[in-house]
Amino acid sequence: MTCPDKPGQLINWFVCTLCVPGVRKLWSSRRPRTRRNLLLGTACAIYLGFLVSQVGRASLQHRRAPGKGQQQSRDTAEAPFPELPLDGTLAPPESQGNGTTLQPNVVYITLRSKRSKPANIRGTVKPKRRKKYAVASPAPGQEALDGPSFQLQEAGRAADAELPGYIQGGNRANTGRPWMLLRGPGVRGGGSDFQLPQARESNIRIYSESAPSWLSKEDIRRMRLLADGAVVGLQPLSSNSKALLLVLEGSTYGSVPGCGPGPCGLVKHPLDMSEVFAFHLDRILGLNRTLPSVSRKSEFIQDGRPFPVILWDSSLSPTSNDTHSSVKLTWGTYQQLLKQKCWQNGRVPKPDWGCTEVHHHEWSKMALFDFLLQIYNRLDTSCCGFRPQKEDACVQNGLRLKCDHQDSVVLAHIVQRKHDPRHLVFISNKGFFDRSEDNLNFKLLKGIQEFPESAVSVLKSQHLRQKLLQSLFLDKVYWESQGGRQGIEKLIDVIEQRAQILLTYISAHGAKVLPMNE
Repeated sequence: MTCPDKPGQLINWFVCTLCVPGVRKLWSSRRPRTRRNLLLGTACAIYLGFLVSQVGRASLQHRRAPGKGQQQSRDTAEAPFPELPLDGTLAPPESQGNGTTLQPNVVYITLRSKRSKPANIRGTVKPKRRKKYAVASPAPGQEALDGPSFQLQEAGRAADAELPGYIQGGNRANTGRPWMLLRGPGVRGGGSDFQLPQARESNIRIYSESAPSWLSKEDIRRMRLLADGAVVGLQPLSSNSKALLLVLEGSTYGSVPGCGPGPCGLVKHPLDMSEVFAFHLDRILGLNRTLPSVSRKSEFIQDGRPFPVILWDSSLSPTSNDTHSSVKLTWGTYQQLLKQKCWQNGRVPKPDWGCTEVHHHEWSKMALFDFLLQIYNRLDTSCCGFRPQKEDACVQNGLRLKCDHQDSVVLAHIVQRKHDPRHLVFISNKGFFDRSEDNLNFKLLKGIQEFPESAVSVLKSQHLRQKLLQSLFLDKVYWESQGGRQGIEKLIDVIEQRAQILLTYISAHGAKVLPMNE
């Protein structure tokens, strides 16, 4: 018989060994049965209580064992790296005595500071310019041409006759057409070992994928012609005029007008640089009545100072020498035809109305445009609507005396096209930015009861400044001549103030805002 090894089993064995013989003796003795039953029941109750306590203790220990393991794992998961600094500055690992280092049980976190992006005007970020060269295989004996310019190959010319031959610089559009380099001095015309001159950057800067939406492809093409075209020579505008035409090297493909063998640009005085601003403002307002104009610099013209160049358009109707107009009007007759609303809604005017071939909406566009730039040499040649300065032409020519009889004052620079007499072309658009708010010429708005919706919506949209900055940035010479963005912003401030005054005038006088895109 083996002796049990566990304490519980040993006690059970001892109780059973002692109790069984005693029970037998008590049962077989002659004592009263009631006393014997009482002793037997007491012993069994004690033994039963002992067994119950042993079983309860074992089950409690069995329950505590898995619970303790779960508590340990839960504590491990819920302690996410205590005392971890969030600024990324962690102490170095401590060194052990045997030369090894104790790596800390941490995770390194780098907090990046939020980078603020500068306000960007579209197209003001200049990308890296790639130098593109083309290998030309000229015919032997071909003469070199003077002046740096690019010309389309004969195959490209035949495929696309509208592409001009004066496209230059690093801002060429990706036309997909083959092109070749016209050789200048120092470049041999034959053989394969010829020098590749470095391409000159265009003065019309377009760094984005496309030009601003208010400038058409034809506008960009003509601007590049005026800004980058090689100069062939100068010629007078007429025998009686001191104005000069800049004859440019280029093709007369498409609708680019020429003044002889090639296209031309009218050279204006450096003080007339506002003509460039006027061109961009006209396109942004959706009027499209001015001729393309850019700034240019030349060593032999205007003493090297930047000057405006306006595209010469031979399709304009002939003008008189005194008023430079193709339509003869006085201030009195102009006010009368405004009341008749000539050609509006397709209505044919009667002969006694005194109408011209010009559509009624054209006068509204001209008045709005002239007011924003304070141009007085069309509708107020005698400067009767404001206080002029000594430098103004009306003062120098003594025209202020005609203000006593304003109805007889002749309008000037009213020009149409030969093939399109219904619409006007705005020429001589020299604006004035130095007029104070209390000296604005409101006479320009007299008789105007309707204004173009496209222009008024731009003035109300609060995007005029952004669009002017984007558009004027294209003209590199003009941008730099006005002192960069800081100088351009001052000009835009003046236009925005006048725009708010004009909107107040329209509201106060109950003028209508109509679509005028006929």
